[in-house]
Amino acid sequence: MNAVFLENLLSGNRTVCSEITHRYLDINPSIEDLYEELFRSSLYQVGKLWETNKISVATEHIATAITEGLLNELYERIISQKRQHKSVVLACVENELHQVGIKMVGDIFEKNGWESFFLGAGIPTGELLRFMQQAKPNVLAISLSVYFNLPNLLKMLNAIRIDFPALPILLGGQAIGLLTPERLPENCRIFSDLHQLETYIEELNNSHKN
Repeated sequence: MNAVFLENLLSGNRTVCSEITHRYLDINPSIEDLYEELFRSSLYQVGKLWETNKISVATEHIATAITEGLLNELYERIISQKRQHKSVVLACVENELHQVGIKMVGDIFEKNGWESFFLGAGIPTGELLRFMQQAKPNVLAISLSVYFNLPNLLKMLNAIRIDFPALPILLGGQAIGLLTPERLPENCRIFSDLHQLETYIEELNNSHKN
């Protein structure tokens, strides 16, 4: 299924990609498994193909756009009617252009009853801070997809910590493996997959009840 999905993603066939997505959910209704095993693994493959000049940037953009469209298609199926009265702000590192991963993170928060403020790609740090002053989120989630944006991430985290010294910050993305906890400000956590993230959200929801 993964190979066929990737093939149709690269050829720009959204209809078949949508059919495969819904067939996957008929077999396994786990949104986390779908996002991890089908969407994320395929996009990582697309990224590697682009980095090695095996596909064009246009093909990479089409594959990304189809995946993002599928996320939108599934949204009504994901959002929980039971709300937690908690919110998360989601953004990419400044100058990042890849926002699908952080959008998946937002969906997992929505699935667990949170309100998600999805700011997406290309948000300047100053604008992010101004929005957070208004939104007053319980958590901030940031995605790092491209390795050369690592200095931007560290600079961004230091700026955030000045205004929000205790706010939990969650970090993920294809390039996050370069980071070690010692390089991070306090109360920052690296998440390697969406299952780990959902466990964390459930812990927050349960601690609120207690």
